[in-house]
Amino acid sequence: MSSSPVTTWSLEQTSPSDLLPAAAPDGDDVRIVRAEVPSPEFSRFLYASVGGDIRWIDRLSWSYERWQEHLGRPGVETWVAYDRGTPAGYVEMEPQDDGAVEIVYFGLIPAFRGRRIGGHLLSYGTARAWDLGERWPELPPTKRVWLHTCTLDGEHAMGNYLRRGFTLFDTKVTEEADAPAPGPWPGAAASTP
Repeated sequence: MSSSPVTTWSLEQTSPSDLLPAAAPDGDDVRIVRAEVPSPEFSRFLYASVGGDIRWIDRLSWSYERWQEHLGRPGVETWVAYDRGTPAGYVEMEPQDDGAVEIVYFGLIPAFRGRRIGGHLLSYGTARAWDLGERWPELPPTKRVWLHTCTLDGEHAMGNYLRRGFTLFDTKVTEEADAPAPGPWPGAAASTP
């Protein structure tokens, strides 16, 4: 099996004032709503639909029980962007030690990319990471929000993170086995709502 080098960049914000929010998309009816009821089916749908063309494969083998356990942890939140009632993308965050919150997954379903939804969703999700402790009193206040992206992610991911005020704190290069993108199915990226 062949492999290729993959560069992973880790970025962070260390103060809520670091966030540089993007404007909401003009003319679109885009709403961002927290999925308050943990739903393995819905979360797996979002994961596979957003990451299918960019080789998100780590969670595809998770059992229903593993999804349920993960989603039921205090402070794990999923915020979903809807365009005219249709899921367009999501942000999943997870609290860690010492007041850190990781944006574990962020992205748009391919048909919704390139429409200025991503900057708005990332801005909103990052703001929710900063105020996570207000919704979860058992958690400490957020002191740091961080994430990582890599050369396998969408071509505009890094630029979006930098424009939102994230700064680079680590870079790693690893060899990863080449694997085909799992889907969701051929041609999905070409469709537009």
